[in-house]
Amino acid sequence: MPKMKTKTAAKKRFKITGTGKVKAAAAGKRHGMIKRSNKFIRDARGTMVLADADAKIVKQFLPNGL
Repeated sequence: MPKMKTKTAAKKRFKITGTGKVKAAAAGKRHGMIKRSNKFIRDARGTMVLADADAKIVKQFLPNGL
C-alpha cells in the first residue's frame, strides 16, 4: 500500500492543535472590507476552531497531522 500524501493546499491553510482540534483563519477578510461592519472585521481577526464535521474532513487531508 502506498504512503498517504499530505494535501499541500490543506497544509498551508490548517493547523492541528495538540488536542486534535483544527484551527483555520476566519473567512471573509480577503477584500471588500468597506461594506463590512466593524464588528464583523473584529470578529474575523485571528483564527477559529473548525466544527467537528469540517475538522473530520480536513484531518483526512493531513494524515501526518501537520
